[in-house]
Amino acid sequence: MMISSLNRSLWLSILFAGTALADEPAPTGFLEGATLGVLSRNFYLNSDYRTPSPSGKSYKAEWAQGFIGTFESGFTEGAIGFGLDAHGFFGLKLDGGEGHSGTGLLPVDDDGRSDSNYSSGGGAIKVKASRTTLAFGEMTVETPVFDTSDKRLQPEYATGFLMNSREIDGINLVAGHFTAFKNQDSSSGKGDFFGYGANTEAGGISFLGADLFTNSPVGGALYASELSDNWHQYYGNLHLKQSDVFLDANLYHTQDTGRALAGAIDNTAYSLSGKYTLGAQAFTLAYQQINGDTPFDFVGGDSIYLANSIKYADFNGAHERSWQARYDLDLGAFGIPGLNFMTRYVTGRNIDGTHAPKGGAYNPFDEESGEYVPQQGDGGKHWERDIDLRYIVQSGSAKGLSLQLSHVSHRGNSAQAGDDIDRVYVVIQYPLNFGPF
Repeated sequence: MMISSLNRSLWLSILFAGTALADEPAPTGFLEGATLGVLSRNFYLNSDYRTPSPSGKSYKAEWAQGFIGTFESGFTEGAIGFGLDAHGFFGLKLDGGEGHSGTGLLPVDDDGRSDSNYSSGGGAIKVKASRTTLAFGEMTVETPVFDTSDKRLQPEYATGFLMNSREIDGINLVAGHFTAFKNQDSSSGKGDFFGYGANTEAGGISFLGADLFTNSPVGGALYASELSDNWHQYYGNLHLKQSDVFLDANLYHTQDTGRALAGAIDNTAYSLSGKYTLGAQAFTLAYQQINGDTPFDFVGGDSIYLANSIKYADFNGAHERSWQARYDLDLGAFGIPGLNFMTRYVTGRNIDGTHAPKGGAYNPFDEESGEYVPQQGDGGKHWERDIDLRYIVQSGSAKGLSLQLSHVSHRGNSAQAGDDIDRVYVVIQYPLNFGPF
């Protein structure tokens, strides 16, 4: 394992560095710094398949209500403070029959029916010394090489440890190791995450990295990860933030390691994007390219920080090149504060998955036909168009209430492997926050 192979004394020195610094603020206390929140999330999702789907269904639609409770404590007093974070979830089906299940909002039983309700809970203990925090337990994670998603009724969670250290001004050091996973439509925290071919079944995922120059207009990041017996993955970012301009560059390199359970992988993926803001409007252009005989793969629903990974498609096929044009409008400038509109179009070309290593996850052997069947063919191309309207109440008793309406269309040829699909999302959220106590 990558992290366990590092010098332990080095990690201890990072973890407890600076505990005696006089200018560190005193801990706020376990309860004095605690917050408690409940997020009500009402979610409707339908998927209209315009080509035969893998499940054989031409239409999926579910409507569900979820409640996400979170508790975050402060830290006990002293040079080393202790705290606790906890979360609980309850989901309730409002509509969705056997023939329309499988949207990812609700668990599906062996008979193909979505459960009428489900629930889960978890938490993590945390330790703080100076400006370094170590957490162990079940939690959400946000890094470029492993990122749990929050795209349906319930967020994804992972169990393991996560360290964040800000001992050096402008730099955030991050390290983590996770071996158990809770999917968005599951009550179990002992599951696995699955990518396009790789998964976490062999053990887990470890990573370390640094977010650089966090207080500067010019920033960046460097990360490395290891997915047990699958790959080593490396990530770099460089970005520039100005008042009207945002430039962003992302680069991944993935190389198989150990037993190479997903097959041989040698993949480099990158994206370049630029955003220009003009008053209430913003214009974005992006380019993304995948160099390798396999798709750019990842585990964890948001573990892909490439510009053209959007609502439905990731545009991460073998040898794929894609372009994006996006338009944002803040309608607050027209007298409707809190209302925002977004639309974007991404097109991808040059997909060729026929050279993926035979016998690997991206080109498996089919016993019925007696042939290798790559996930993607030669000459794959597709496009996606997203339209999003979001409103957040700015004041009054309903302040914070949000309504999101989204429409997604995706079309492509058979070589790119994605579905021709139209999707509609309706999400209503209302947060109730309490604390500090």
